[in-house]
Amino acid sequence: MLNTSEEILILVDEAHRTQAGDLHANMMRALPNAARIGFTGTPIIMGDKKRTHDIFGEYIDRYTIKEAEQDGATVPILYEGRTAKGAIKDGASLDGLFEDLFRDHSKEELEAIKKKYATKGQIFEAPQLIQEKAQDILRHYVTHILPNGYKAQLVAYSRRAALRYFEALEAARAELLEEALALSPEDKALDDTQLLTRPPRVKAAIQAWRYRDVLRQLEFAAVFSSGNNDDPDYARWSDRGAVESHIKRFKKPLPPLDGTPPKDPAKHDPLAFLIVKSMLLTGFDAPIEGVMYLDRSLREAELLQAIARVNRTGHGKSHGIVVDYFGVANHLKEALAAYSEEDIEGALQSLKDEIPLLRDRHLRVVDVLRGQGVDDLDDTEEAVQALADERVRAEFVVKLKEFNRGLDDVLPRPEGLEFVNDAKRLAYIHALARNRYRDTPELGRDIGNKVRKLIDDYVISLGIDPRIPPVQLTDAEFDEHLGRQVGDRAKASEMEHAVRSHVRKHLDEDPVKYGRLSERLEELLEQLDGQWAEQVEALRTLIQQLRDGARVEGEAIPEMPAHAEPFWRELVASSGLSVEELDEASAQKLLEATEELVGLIQQEIAIPDFWKPSHIPDQEALRQHLFTTLMIKRLVPFDQASEVAQRLLDLARSNHDKLVNA
Repeated sequence: MLNTSEEILILVDEAHRTQAGDLHANMMRALPNAARIGFTGTPIIMGDKKRTHDIFGEYIDRYTIKEAEQDGATVPILYEGRTAKGAIKDGASLDGLFEDLFRDHSKEELEAIKKKYATKGQIFEAPQLIQEKAQDILRHYVTHILPNGYKAQLVAYSRRAALRYFEALEAARAELLEEALALSPEDKALDDTQLLTRPPRVKAAIQAWRYRDVLRQLEFAAVFSSGNNDDPDYARWSDRGAVESHIKRFKKPLPPLDGTPPKDPAKHDPLAFLIVKSMLLTGFDAPIEGVMYLDRSLREAELLQAIARVNRTGHGKSHGIVVDYFGVANHLKEALAAYSEEDIEGALQSLKDEIPLLRDRHLRVVDVLRGQGVDDLDDTEEAVQALADERVRAEFVVKLKEFNRGLDDVLPRPEGLEFVNDAKRLAYIHALARNRYRDTPELGRDIGNKVRKLIDDYVISLGIDPRIPPVQLTDAEFDEHLGRQVGDRAKASEMEHAVRSHVRKHLDEDPVKYGRLSERLEELLEQLDGQWAEQVEALRTLIQQLRDGARVEGEAIPEMPAHAEPFWRELVASSGLSVEELDEASAQKLLEATEELVGLIQQEIAIPDFWKPSHIPDQEALRQHLFTTLMIKRLVPFDQASEVAQRLLDLARSNHDKLVNA
């Protein structure tokens, strides 16, 4: 016993690992009355081992895998099994292992293989088996992972297997490039929809052709620790400096996928694969890692820690993938039997389960339009009109993003084929709505490259480039854009929302003027409701007025510089009079006050970076000066002077460039 005080606090990190035996018992004997708090990033051990909360007491707080995914702190992890078709687990008989791995061979061939490979280690280190898996791994990577620009980690059975994987991947890369170059011109020219119908091997070759410039540059590296009596060849990979260099390089993004030279080569690196045995399976944080290929047994904490390498957020990643060549995922329940189900819920989700989820997301986005009476996605104008309501539009965009993300998870697997045509049509409707309503966010940054390329190619073929911002009414090409709309209803809608966008954009610069123009628009639409041709003509006049920067119809303002007009309008509106009600003396008084206030503002805001937080005292001094001037000249009622001074300050901020350049 060392100390019986109750004022000692013991904090134990990784509390699931070392506290179920003698270490904890000795600590409790030494400090019997201490308060103990255990921290663990790995779920609480179950089964034969003592549970962590039995040792430390009930939870203070817990944060599950599922909660982390829902919060966006991590991304979901999807898994798929590849080569191993049956049960490969610790303790499996060699006979069962052989029959599973080599089930396509005859009994005579099986016997010959058994004689050659006497142990499980020899099987998973066998050069021929590693070569076949390396070819499949690279095809999978080029088909599914490379198009989104992510990198890969490969977990090998042993250090010897890791070195053999390095050599096999380099050979597989050369072979895949040869297959890509040998493709027919027709295969090289396939679009993304046609790609989905091709066999996996051809699909990989086509993707290799598309990304051939990056594929030629791809590098692979083994990373493992050194050991006694190591083969001299191991030092190249186990040297501390080499390990640190490879980790640093791996964390950088790949070179641009389109083959163009990067603007800053130092920020990119072609090292795409880290091949490990046990190193970098815990604590390694590389958001660029999108996939982990498993080729050895992992269980309990090691499995959970390992797969978490691909759940880091960043680089637009919506999910991580674990590709299982050992059979771990086939026996996931056994591999994670030590944990309570609620703690590991969502740790790994099968890619097969994504198809029903994708089908559900597809129905949800289509139902947004169906709920507005749109039964045919080919009726694009009806669909765009259905999105006129801002709330409906927001719901449509959110659900379309979810659908597109789900489709990117599945593509280019053939299961995604049934959803592709609707993805294109919905993307086209989104592009039209974005151009029409001008407040609809771009989809590009929220979806993977596979879906983005698919829908961008389609939408561009119909005359809209999603990467170009919507046409504004002051743009030179607005009239041409308007001319492409089919029918007066579409033209009227396009013009209406161009006006709304213009008013929103400039409202802060002159709230009184643009508020009146907004009211004028609403009056016009109400008067000509359903009369599309008449709306087109009336809106054409209003648009010309906005383009010319003309004053509001019927408004008579004394001669003054254009940059002073917003301040004049604000003073008139705040005085409680309309422009029409001003007598000559009042108008002259307000004109002189406007000139004085604008001059004062111009003088004060000439300070560099005036609107930055560091100049808040200067901003407050200007606001106070404006308030004082309003009070002395009795320009507005006493109880409104403070609010008017703030509005004048806001006007100065919105018109900063015009004022300082006048």
